[in-house]
Amino acid sequence: MSRPYQVLAAPCEFMFEEKRSTFTAVLSPAQEREVALAQLETLRRERPGASHYCWAYILGAAAQPESMAFSDDGEPGGTAGKPMLNVLEHREAGNCMAVVVRTFGGTKLGAGGLVRAYGAAVSGALDVALWSVVTPSIGISIAVGFALEERVRHCLEQHQMTVVAADYTTEVTLTANVPESAVSAITEELRELTSGAARIRPAD
Repeated sequence: MSRPYQVLAAPCEFMFEEKRSTFTAVLSPAQEREVALAQLETLRRERPGASHYCWAYILGAAAQPESMAFSDDGEPGGTAGKPMLNVLEHREAGNCMAVVVRTFGGTKLGAGGLVRAYGAAVSGALDVALWSVVTPSIGISIAVGFALEERVRHCLEQHQMTVVAADYTTEVTLTANVPESAVSAITEELRELTSGAARIRPAD
């Protein structure tokens, strides 16, 4: 079963400075690759003239991502995008696009210095970020006689489970969104409530 996970709720940024080079981490919510890369292009237009626009993203839950990617954008391999992604993973930053806009200050930092700077910039932005929690849910179909409909609806409402559809034929079939972790418990409760009359299965 999937567990609840956190996702970035709003854009934020943080600037880290090292030997006159600035590393400005800009975090933006993103659920799709196209959205993440569009945010990157927006930053390139809004903040022209930077030395590098390195980025990393995680789409979906950080523990079980739907997709993740990164780019060093011309920095030495492994010194920017990957460290940024590592921080996002460690901090469980779901649905998060991170771009670090670097302005060169005239002093080379070396590979170790770059890894620390890019990681510190993203970490600082995560410290001020706002989050929301996503609880994975699935649809279940509950078929009962008309006399039991109100009882079933009341039970679902008590558990804050939303009925998203109702189909009326010779009986009523309710479709509800239920947290994955609660499917077994609500199935058992509904069967007890209806004395075994409810037929419950995954929704189509």
